[in-house]
Amino acid sequence: MDQPTPMPAAVQAAYSYCEAVTGQQARNFAYGIRLLPTDKRQAMSALYAFSRRVDDIGDGTLAPDAKHERLEATRELLTRVRAGAVAEDDTDPVAVALTDAAHRFPIPLDGLDELIDGVLMDVRGATYETWDDLKVYCRCVAGAIGRLSLGVFGTQSGARGTERAAEYADTLGLALQLTNILRDVREDAGNGRTYLPADDLAKFGCSAGFHTVSPPPGADFAGLIHFEVRRARALFAEGYRLLPMLDRRSGACVAAMAGIYRRLLDRIERDPEAVLRGRVSLPGHEKAYVAMRGLSGLDTRHIARQSPRGRA
Repeated sequence: MDQPTPMPAAVQAAYSYCEAVTGQQARNFAYGIRLLPTDKRQAMSALYAFSRRVDDIGDGTLAPDAKHERLEATRELLTRVRAGAVAEDDTDPVAVALTDAAHRFPIPLDGLDELIDGVLMDVRGATYETWDDLKVYCRCVAGAIGRLSLGVFGTQSGARGTERAAEYADTLGLALQLTNILRDVREDAGNGRTYLPADDLAKFGCSAGFHTVSPPPGADFAGLIHFEVRRARALFAEGYRLLPMLDRRSGACVAAMAGIYRRLLDRIERDPEAVLRGRVSLPGHEKAYVAMRGLSGLDTRHIARQSPRGRA
């Protein structure tokens, strides 16, 4: 029997760097990917580290023109990764790890181009009149990550409906991003950003924005939050159809990450004004419970039972 080729030390070191970045910067994400086998966990860490670099440029203090230049330079690096033109001993560990991951898995790297496009929308100060407008942004910055992740996870042989797997992964990304937007309304307002659609804000009297620990005078802030929570729940319900198409550990990873965000939604729904007072989060023991629930397959079995036989 052939022995697997040992991973070069430089590539192993590059993955270790990406895993350290993930563990330090993405607690919720890290809870999910720790359930994966080593090769998939490493690939997901490489995707996260590259995505984090793009996000950090967009969220940083550089002038807009400088951010645009940095983002386009990152796109050029992605072109080199796509071409397999990054050497194992390159000085950029994220590029080294991502190049290796793309060689090991059918990762649709164009999704990272979409992420850059989405962050450029932030740099330009884009606002969103309708949910359809916001969906374009969410598909760039989160739906694309869902599709990239599916490239690592793959689908189970014989699973029904796998032709729609990328669609479900994309929708789950939208659900996660809308949850992030609700959680971060106060922080984003402080940074001069408004993501919730203008027509939703107007409908609930919240067009003045979220710059204080109290809602705008006369606003139905709770009504707005409950409206958006229902939208996010519908997206989760649709995106969860992906779970039965994945192997056990990939399904556990997705169920854990999505489960954490669904519990955040529960907390936001119970106390909408909490998002104005600070960042809503889950304690570590609750995240651990969600991870174990995902590993047990409870969510996957529940979704499989709900799906009609023969659903495409």
